[in-house]
Amino acid sequence: MASFTSDGVQIAYDDISPPGGGERTVVLIHGFVSNRNEGWKRTGWYQAFERRRMRVIALDQRGHGESAKLYEPEAYQREKLAGDVLALMDHLSVQRAEVFGYSMGTRTALAVAMAAPERVSNLILGGVGGKMLEPAPVVVGEPMAEAMLTEDPDTITQSMLKSFRLFADEQGEDRKALAAVTRVTNPPLDRDAMAALPMPVLVVAGEGDTGAGDPEGLARIFPHGRSVTVPGCDHFSAIPHALTKAAVFDFLDGLLDDDFPPFE
Repeated sequence: MASFTSDGVQIAYDDISPPGGGERTVVLIHGFVSNRNEGWKRTGWYQAFERRRMRVIALDQRGHGESAKLYEPEAYQREKLAGDVLALMDHLSVQRAEVFGYSMGTRTALAVAMAAPERVSNLILGGVGGKMLEPAPVVVGEPMAEAMLTEDPDTITQSMLKSFRLFADEQGEDRKALAAVTRVTNPPLDRDAMAALPMPVLVVAGEGDTGAGDPEGLARIFPHGRSVTVPGCDHFSAIPHALTKAAVFDFLDGLLDDDFPPFE
């Protein structure tokens, strides 16, 4: 396992270059309860990028996978997660890369792009859509944290919460750390900063991803935003799908609509 220390926190990562080296580098940022192996390797993204002769860098976000487990919510503030990504790029002497986040990883990817736009060639936001711009729904209590901490998952009545809990168990994740992740308080996303991002942005989500909303609704905020809806997929089935991969590579190859902005 390769690892480095970011602001005192051990971060595990993979750094895979094709034989002879790759001209382009992509940084992959997984979602909540996932990790670099489950989110990107098992779903075929490592091989897909390697076939394109791209260098692949993927980290386990703090609290996940083989990275350090922290139990205070403030350890998971968005700028700290983004700081880990930028520190990893520094550690590997990567000045500029494609950045691809999925689900929770999209917020980290956005924070990276807003903190250091000159270091992001193209930004890919997966598993999200227009609902990211809506006010956070009012939630009574801490249902996700409670789902992570309960001893008996059969007591969880909401299907979405139970799915995340069972997934955490399957991955052998530290549920106490994951509960802390859900308790972090972050400020709302800065819409003005998002609207000022200079790089091309792709927003891609499954047609049945009700938690994401319409990808076009989010893509519209970016000066160079494009959106793709993957038919027949929900939040979990979209990430390994061949149509998601096709959309990402068409975007990186500049084969999507070249007119900026794409929405009138």
